[in-house]
Amino acid sequence: MTGRGEDRIRDPYALGIVPPQPFAAKTPLRGQLVAVLRVSFERRGLELEPVGSRAFPDGSIAELAVTDEPDAQPGKTVQRAAYLGFVRFPTGGLVIVGDRCSIDGVTVGVVAGFDTSHEPNHLNIVVRADRLAHGAERGLVPGQAVEFSLAS
Repeated sequence: MTGRGEDRIRDPYALGIVPPQPFAAKTPLRGQLVAVLRVSFERRGLELEPVGSRAFPDGSIAELAVTDEPDAQPGKTVQRAAYLGFVRFPTGGLVIVGDRCSIDGVTVGVVAGFDTSHEPNHLNIVVRADRLAHGAERGLVPGQAVEFSLAS
């Protein structure tokens, strides 16, 4: 049995051997907002995992946050974060760094990375956006469609 540190050493993303965009195609991952948040932080300290994708099983729930930090990417720490809410994925799939995130067909931004501070309860999906505004400020409501698709 290996420890978490040893697993990191064998992780192909941590080793830097995975190309920047290894995915040629994927099915969009679609979900629905189940809760809307109204909180923002100037010094949150989200540590984005050094991975380029995450799998979300059927029925999983993730927390969705945005940042306006232009250099937000895997392996970086994000300070400025606004939380949009929680999204439930009835049918599982993948979210990939660089995916376009949209809510009810309106682009929010692109996926910058993933934070595991609340695991095993849920993952945070961090999206790089043009503006730092939480879910209530954006007028979001439960039931809205959320989609993650390969950026063109």
